[in-house]
Amino acid sequence: MNTTFKLAAAAAVVLSISACASQPEPVEQVEEPAPVEVAEPAPAPAPVVEEPAAPAGPLAGSLEDFRVNVGERVYFDLNGYRLDVDDQEVLKRQAAWLSSYPAVRIIVAGNCDERGTREYNLALGERRASIVKDYLVSLGVDPSRIDTISYGKERPIAAGSDEQAWALNRNGFTQIVSGATTS
Repeated sequence: MNTTFKLAAAAAVVLSISACASQPEPVEQVEEPAPVEVAEPAPAPAPVVEEPAAPAGPLAGSLEDFRVNVGERVYFDLNGYRLDVDDQEVLKRQAAWLSSYPAVRIIVAGNCDERGTREYNLALGERRASIVKDYLVSLGVDPSRIDTISYGKERPIAAGSDEQAWALNRNGFTQIVSGATTS
């Protein structure tokens, strides 16, 4: 028995050594591929539709164009109807504008301040309107396109009874009556 026992013990030792010494079969590590990010395509930009640019400033040939870009008034000294250099520049711009728009008709109004009699101011207003018309005609504007009127002191543009208001009310006002661009 001793031999059997020794044999059995030796077999057990060999089995246990072989069991301890054995390594498990290596498990093959499979690397998973990194996830691929699929970017969604960017949305296509909307087609650009170019709209015509809005005109900067007033419409050419309009009342507003005349008022803003040309000037509609000239101013006179007390009891005077002489055109100074500044007045002549305004009237030159008016004549150039009127030559660009030959269908336009105007009326030139002569205005006065509140001082003086009604009759005196009506006569002075008429002289002021006439001098403006004559100057525009001298610059080539057809006289048949220009009417004149005197309002005397009846249509002041500035309220008040001081030199500042009076100076504004002594004017020749060019008003478009027909032929201006409206749209």
